[in-house]
Amino acid sequence: MNHADFQTAFWHDLWSTDETASPSLARQPGFAVYRNTVLKACVDALLALYPAVRRLTGDDWLTAVALAHAREHPPQSGCLAGYGEDFPEHLARALPAGEWPWLPEVARLDALWNQCHTAADAPTLRPQALTTLDAAALPHTVLVPHPAACWHRCTPWPALALWHAAREALPDPNPRHWHGQHTLLTRPQGAVLAHEIGVGACELLDACAQGQPIPDAAARALAAQPGLDLATALSQLITHGAFTAVAP
Repeated sequence: MNHADFQTAFWHDLWSTDETASPSLARQPGFAVYRNTVLKACVDALLALYPAVRRLTGDDWLTAVALAHAREHPPQSGCLAGYGEDFPEHLARALPAGEWPWLPEVARLDALWNQCHTAADAPTLRPQALTTLDAAALPHTVLVPHPAACWHRCTPWPALALWHAAREALPDPNPRHWHGQHTLLTRPQGAVLAHEIGVGACELLDACAQGQPIPDAAARALAAQPGLDLATALSQLITHGAFTAVAP
């Protein structure tokens, strides 16, 4: 067996539940040490990547759920900074029926924080960039979302308030109002910042991410949130660092 074949077999047997196959490295003395070490690394990574969820649930329950996830979803890279992007969905399936229905939404914000934190660097769009646009070019101009900008809709639950209270270990984790919250995460100065935004702003960001020009994106935002002050919403998004450029 050459080195490449050995590595492939080793990785396969780390995750295989069939130790009767021949040949099988899993039957070698001490192989369980390697398997347990890898599984522990995956679990530790998930606990570190989902700190708000960890604070809300405690280590014991979350460790068990994380271990089950690791066994079903091996990492695809040696870098675990991006591991577990699908963990919120696994968490939703693991929850007892009717309990903590908002927890997967908190987990999704943890995941988006990680995504925002590790995204590529890029300049942020300056507010005055829109004032210099040629009116004739506006119907074809696209606002380009910043690589680090992430946004999330949550209609039934105050996900942002719950997530922020848990992540910052606030003494009172209870939201003042139990209504839906939509969230924008940006990284304008190197630190991840979270902002509550409206559903119209989310729709506008969706349209921009799909390459739709400003007038079409604005129409979608107004349809999603009638009465939206579009100028104010757009100004806030730009100020928060949600865009990196305008493209013709």
